Amino acid sequence: MAETASSQRVLVVEESATLRYILGKSIQKQGYELFAIDGIDSAAAALKSSNQILRAIVLGWPNYHAGAASRMFLALLDSKHYRHLPVVFLCNDPEPEILNWMGARHNAALVPWESYQEVVTSLQTLLKPEVVRIRPRAKMGDAATRVLFVDDSHSIRAYYQRLLETHGYRVEVADSVASAYTKAQAQPFDIAIVDYFMPDENGYVLCQRLRDNPETAHITTAVITGTYLDQVIRDCLNAGAIECMFKNEAEELFLARLASLKRLIDVQKSIDQQRDRLAAILESVGEGVYGVDKQGRVSFLNPAALAVLGYDNADELIGKLAHDSFHFHDALAEEKDDKLLRSYASGEELKNWETKFQHHSGKAIPVDCTLYNLRTTENAEGSVVAFRDISNRKMLEEKLRWQATHDHLTELYNRRYFELRLDRELRETKRVRASNALVYIDLDRFKYVNDTVGHETGDRLLVDISRVLTKHVRAKDVLARIGGDEFAVIFKNVDANKAVAQSEDLRLSLNNLRVNCDGQCYVVHASIGVAMMDNSCVTAGDALANADIACHIAKQLGRNRTHLYEKSNDERNIMGTELGWSSRIMDALKNNGFELSYQPIMPMAAVDLDNLPAQNGLIWQRHIRSANDIFQYEVLVRMQGEGGRMFFPETFIPTAERFNMMTDIDMWVLDRALHDVDATGSPKGKIQLSVNLSGHTLDNDTAQRKIRNIIEAHNVPPSSIVFEITETSAISNLEQANLFIEDMHAVGCRFSLDDFGSGFCSFAQLKNLPTDFVKIDGQFVKSMARGATDRAIVTAMNDVAHSLGRHTVAEYVESAEVVRLLKICGVDKLQGHYISAPLISLPHGNVVRLRPSWHNEDSVS
Repeated sequence: MAETASSQRVLVVEESATLRYILGKSIQKQGYELFAIDGIDSAAAALKSSNQILRAIVLGWPNYHAGAASRMFLALLDSKHYRHLPVVFLCNDPEPEILNWMGARHNAALVPWESYQEVVTSLQTLLKPEVVRIRPRAKMGDAATRVLFVDDSHSIRAYYQRLLETHGYRVEVADSVASAYTKAQAQPFDIAIVDYFMPDENGYVLCQRLRDNPETAHITTAVITGTYLDQVIRDCLNAGAIECMFKNEAEELFLARLASLKRLIDVQKSIDQQRDRLAAILESVGEGVYGVDKQGRVSFLNPAALAVLGYDNADELIGKLAHDSFHFHDALAEEKDDKLLRSYASGEELKNWETKFQHHSGKAIPVDCTLYNLRTTENAEGSVVAFRDISNRKMLEEKLRWQATHDHLTELYNRRYFELRLDRELRETKRVRASNALVYIDLDRFKYVNDTVGHETGDRLLVDISRVLTKHVRAKDVLARIGGDEFAVIFKNVDANKAVAQSEDLRLSLNNLRVNCDGQCYVVHASIGVAMMDNSCVTAGDALANADIACHIAKQLGRNRTHLYEKSNDERNIMGTELGWSSRIMDALKNNGFELSYQPIMPMAAVDLDNLPAQNGLIWQRHIRSANDIFQYEVLVRMQGEGGRMFFPETFIPTAERFNMMTDIDMWVLDRALHDVDATGSPKGKIQLSVNLSGHTLDNDTAQRKIRNIIEAHNVPPSSIVFEITETSAISNLEQANLFIEDMHAVGCRFSLDDFGSGFCSFAQLKNLPTDFVKIDGQFVKSMARGATDRAIVTAMNDVAHSLGRHTVAEYVESAEVVRLLKICGVDKLQGHYISAPLISLPHGNVVRLRPSWHNEDSVS
């Protein structure tokens, strides 16, 4: 009969919302119904009060030392109501208490945290029905040794039953071979003492039957007789008895013989229990495990190994060479290159060796192997290999590598990869004396279009632009998106005339692109700068700068045109421009020509998922009016221009960096932001600010003293200030960045790593930077609702950050749907236009004022 849905219910006890979600999805895919609890403390109460019919339990064991609640929960699972349930532990470093508990339970498995995807395999193994069930043997520590005494004489039975029970044995008696055999099948016995001479059948017949039946073969048999005859003893020993006793010998001698048998049985029980425990662990462990001899022939496999390799029966592989059966054979590789095969013979241990196995269907499976020597006394008898299928991990790594080299929105190469490729092309150009060109494309007034029609329409426009450009470049050329509205191309094997002609083709193709939104039609234009790469002295930085200069000149000449860089004329032109910008920045610093805006950062704990508004910003307005809480804001800076015009950071920051003015800007921002905090009249520490610091400030010897002076002047708690640093600025001088962070930590300030995940090396650098917060790159967050890949990447980044003790902030939160997905991922804080656009000033009381001219910007200073 088919099992009901309720009989397929699995209880998941796990504190992490992220792991609960992932485990739940995996378990539900296998047809089980989910019953989830968020911690051990509440799991016991839920079990006792619920009438749920459970099939199994998945238990996330806390990393910290288990307390009384955890031990009580284990005791509850050992009760008669739950002892039959399979239990899968998720635990990295199990305590002895857990191992002992598992050893006493045949239906338990242990899976490391990092291999949580193997929980389903372990569940399936534990829940797999057994074909043959052998009645369990009596365990050590149970009641006294069980003895079956068989004799046709009532008086002899009574005498020996009383004697044995007086000395602590549990005794059952029988008067014939047939009745004794029936009792032996129905009850567990350790020893059978059988009279040789009986009316119907002699005792040795019972010894044979007990020996030949798998259910009774473990019973130790002894024959008792009143007469010493050689034939009697031979018959008994041949039938399986291991002792011969005599009815006329002294009670002390009889009891001594029996005690010797008991000691032998106790030793055998201990060996059997240890073997059963190891077999149970091997059967239930989530990793694949197999053994080989020194020639590489398979000696055993556990169910997980069979599942990964696609086999139903171990007999299909046992006795065969592992190399021939499931090692994956690369057509170009030779047998001597198979390190795992060499280790079978040499006994060399391997740790986390990555290779490929061949599935029964023929496909290759990437696996991570660890090989151990299997030794008896001093001799190597072969090897044991533990392995896991890392297909999912490899797929995620490949996706992360792709994300590290590609722009997420347009799927073109990104700036990081483009600069590496540009450097390589320049080296190749010098080697073969080729003529290549670098083309810099900047969309004209794209920010106006983006601000007018919104980010979503602007993103669709960028995708359309990338497709048009892709159609008009050759396969051998390199196209990338290197900024918000900036693209670049390397034209290979072209002279100046051809480079300009091909660039003009790109410009004209973009002129034909139209954007229709709310009845309005927007035309796309681009200014293009071209720089030749045929100068043997040029570097990648020089080439980009030259193309950028040419693009700026194209804009100065009226936009929507192409300009070829000419060294003598263009450098004088751009130098005048940059000197002009540096003068503007100095004036802004002296005359308070910058303006600040404040974008709220909201804790996830304050979000009511059942009452999310449709309107952007309303959730923050509700929060600030109802909560008596600490409010956090990121400080954004713009520079004032003539006629009320505002300049974004990317307009003036490059010049500020060239003229070493960034530290002065950072100090101005910090001082003005703290002044604005003072102006609100809020209690000290009620408003927390996230302030961006440039790489120049991290390297500035006097910056720390200036920061401390500003904080002291405004008398604010240092803990209310979070300094945001980018990965690029930090790793350019990692040692100096660490010293800066440690010194400011000592003062009480905190730090956040911005744009985490924008580069693959972020994962490697995170553990080296002692930051308190991690800001997950917005390019992944804003696309979570569109596909599972971005959700998986955000989940992975969040889990990595949490595992290192960092809190997480998600940027570019632009919809209620993304908020719900981030809640599932376990993200701690939210920032983006759905929460609130940047505010023109910090709230006085509960008044929230938006910055209308910046409301589509998430960018930082």
